[in-house]
Parts: sequence; C-alpha cells; structure tokens
Amino acid sequence: VEGIPRPEPFAVWDPLARADEVIRNSGASIVEGGTRAFYNPVKDDIRLPDRVRFSCPENFYAVALHELTHWTGHKSRLARDLANRFGTEAYAMEELVAELGAAFLSAETGVKGKLEHHASYVESWLRVLKGDKKAIVTAASAASKAAHFVLHGRSSPGRRSEGVNDAQDLKAA
Repeated sequence: VEGIPRPEPFAVWDPLARADEVIRNSGASIVEGGTRAFYNPVKDDIRLPDRVRFSCPENFYAVALHELTHWTGHKSRLARDLANRFGTEAYAMEELVAELGAAFLSAETGVKGKLEHHASYVESWLRVLKGDKKAIVTAASAASKAAHFVLHGRSSPGRRSEGVNDAQDLKAA
C-alpha cells in the first residue's frame, strides 16, 4: 500500500481455498500488482497489490473481498452509485457497504484478516452514521445484497440480478 513500508514476506503462501473459490467464481476481472487496492468502475476491474505486500494472507483476502463488494455496485450488477469522490457522504456510504460486505464474505469464507490502513474511512463513516439513523440498516442491506450476489448471483458473464437496484436504496438513505 502506498506510503507503507513493504513487510517481510511470509515464508509460504497458504491460500484459503474457499476465499480463492469465491473470488475466482465471481467473474470479476482482477489484476494483481502494484501498491494500491481499488475497484475501477470505468474499466470494471479490481486492482490489488502484490500478495507479498500484505502482512499475512488473510489480510490480502480481506482487501480482495472489500474490493469485490465495490465491484458488485457496477451498473451491470447491483447498480450502486460509484461516481462519488473521497470525502463525500455518498463515498463514505459506499465504503461502509464495502466494509460490511467484506465482513459478510469473510464470515462465509473463513477469512479472519482485516483491512490494513482503513482508519481514514472511520471518521467519514461516523459522520454518515450520526447524520442518519437508518444509514447502518441501509448499508447492511446493500452489503447483504452484494455478498449474496458474489456468492450466488452470477452464474454467467453479464448476468444481472433482476429487481435489484441498490442505487435507489442508497440515495434514499
């Protein structure tokens, strides 16, 4: 991750089979390499740092599942609004959705890792949660839909879950 010294590589990469399966079966285009983790909605791909940049394999998977949750928001999937800039309330809400979605997916896959260096988001989440009493319920609902989509909703490329539009739900929050 940019600005963070590269940790000592762990001796053996021990992938978590269920997490690998979920990520592989998602259909997401994932590119590993570089120093930053992000989902690019324009290219519709996920970028992840090299695995050795993480302090343990579980943290790599936690970040991958977080970005995979963002990926579900693409207009061809659950259609959440992903065009917001860092620091906005809508951006904070999407980050909360991604964090909760990653937590749901981590529970399903057995990943016990954590997102490294996510403290910068906490302040914006608190503003959203303090400003809207329903925000956590709305975010949890969108995150649950995202986790379900990753786990069950993509049986063929380009398929979109019918009747699901998280963008409208999140704007109402």
